[in-house]
Amino acid sequence: MRKLLFTLSLSFSFIFGYSQIKPNEKLVYAASYNMSGLMTHLAQVSMTTEAMKTSKNSFLHLSCEAATFSKWDTFFKIRDLYESYVDPSTLKPSLYKRSINEGGYTKAEKYVFKGSTIISTTKRKNKPETKRTVKIGNSTQDIVSIIYKLRTVDFQNFKPGQTKSFTIVFDEKEIPVIVKFMGKETVSAGNLGKKECYKISIAAKTDALKGTDKNLIWLTADTKKIPALIKFSIPVGTGQLTLSQATGI
Repeated sequence: MRKLLFTLSLSFSFIFGYSQIKPNEKLVYAASYNMSGLMTHLAQVSMTTEAMKTSKNSFLHLSCEAATFSKWDTFFKIRDLYESYVDPSTLKPSLYKRSINEGGYTKAEKYVFKGSTIISTTKRKNKPETKRTVKIGNSTQDIVSIIYKLRTVDFQNFKPGQTKSFTIVFDEKEIPVIVKFMGKETVSAGNLGKKECYKISIAAKTDALKGTDKNLIWLTADTKKIPALIKFSIPVGTGQLTLSQATGI
């Protein structure tokens, strides 16, 4: 599931713009994995947005939560939560948090963004907490905020084969990613019905993804640009995330 969520986030590009993301949005996905040639529904992934204020600033709280269904918990239980606190207008992150529990392996991680650096605090199961400072580019996003940043992109003028490069930070490392526009297709988008979508291919300098044009995302070809379908290929197999419910959009 860690690779599934990583792949999900790599399926979204970063281009500067103003946010079209509003509070109180919820997107629910059915997460399936290819088991013996059959796509098996194993887990649910939910993404939500919430407005938050401190004494000095306003933030948009973005979260992505994944959980296996109870019948699969004895096989490999997953309870993951990824969070990002961003500027409501620019979606620039200030704080990123990650808490994972996968088959008994636990990890808690926090990034505090400070200009061209992040202060990273990490705690792994049965290991002492570590803290370090990592240099990043001024436009580098975390793996949650990049999901929503995509929806500021105007794909109407993209031509098939056109690419865009950007950078995310994950596991205390910057990762270059290339997004390629592949045209339009109509797919099912859960309770939204069938939607014409922008089809996008993702490539990254990481072992988490496999194949050429095998990691794909379909975004509704409207002002919302809701992720309707995601297909991924990783070293241990293939799977997909299918939108089942979209509310508050």
